[in-house]
Amino acid sequence: MTSYLILHGFGGSTGGHWQEWLAHKLQGRGKSVWFPQFTNWNHPDKTDWLAQLKQTIAHIPEEEPLRVITHSLGCILWMHYAAQPNTRIAESVTLVSPPACDTKIQELRSFFPVPEGDDYLRKSARHILLITATNDPYLPPEKWAQYAPYRVPIRIFPDVGHINVSSHFGPWPWMLEHCLNMDTHRSSGEPISRGL
Repeated sequence: MTSYLILHGFGGSTGGHWQEWLAHKLQGRGKSVWFPQFTNWNHPDKTDWLAQLKQTIAHIPEEEPLRVITHSLGCILWMHYAAQPNTRIAESVTLVSPPACDTKIQELRSFFPVPEGDDYLRKSARHILLITATNDPYLPPEKWAQYAPYRVPIRIFPDVGHINVSSHFGPWPWMLEHCLNMDTHRSSGEPISRGL
């Protein structure tokens, strides 16, 4: 059975967030879902979150393919995990709405800078996709180039903000389909619409 690991970001992903919805939908289909709730959502500490992530992954059976779905600061957390030695290789990683690598948000300072090197992220999964929006305030278009060195496919959604509750992502059927049918969603890097 495939295991799905959902990593929330700053402030958590409950209260109607699409990650909470996704976890329930996957569980309803009998899937193995891991949705760790990291400590101090509003004052996150990278060392604590990374330790908690490693502990969670240690409990996921190694024989099960692992699909990782991250949002916002959860993307940066995965980058720190991927840069560690002897980490588990995922079947797929979907990075949704990562913030700019030079963000100056004080509450996030322990997560930055991101790890050095341009290949560890690609090597962390057989398939990887980064998703952002044309109007994400935390990764505006002029900052997209910060992720170019990682050479991962990027999908750009038009006008959907930070892809969170504030931008009306509650239910997100596209993401559920993406998680269940990874092979049909190999990323082309071309923009797609919210309705897909």
